[in-house]
Amino acid sequence: MSIDALKDRIPDYAKDLRLNLGSLANDVALTPQQLAGTFVASAIASRNDAVTKAIVAEFADKLTPEALSAAKSAAAIMGMNNIYYRFVHMAGGDYEKMPAQLRMSVIGRPGVEKIDFELWSLAVSAINGCGLCVTSHEKIVRDALGAEAVQTAVRVASTVHAVAVTLEAAEALGD
Repeated sequence: MSIDALKDRIPDYAKDLRLNLGSLANDVALTPQQLAGTFVASAIASRNDAVTKAIVAEFADKLTPEALSAAKSAAAIMGMNNIYYRFVHMAGGDYEKMPAQLRMSVIGRPGVEKIDFELWSLAVSAINGCGLCVTSHEKIVRDALGAEAVQTAVRVASTVHAVAVTLEAAEALGD
């Protein structure tokens, strides 16, 4: 399935998502690799098979095999880190001082430029709602690429996630 086929599945009551998805797929604020990886990582984080398959089909050829793997890795590692660090942030206390003792070596050696991996980690963290991770990755991305890159990554993440939620609701309700 292509991104156009995915857009065709979006109900009319969510046509803004269809339009946003189309315009963001052609956004020029990020490099083609950064944009494609942001879409892929966001789709995986959104946990919808149809969205993930369509977005990977649309953007995989814009990524090297290493970059595709890194986008998948960003979704995977942040899926773990977002839960852990969201807990640390919410619980407070001594947990902030304790080592996480979770393996996360991919962050140090993602197989792509570190800033691209940070961008994808930011998008996933926004979807997963981890304030501590969003703050950390946002600063790194903003310092390296600027506020527009941050905003674009989060616009992609929010739109992809909203499409996933809408398609699940449409299927459940028979829309």
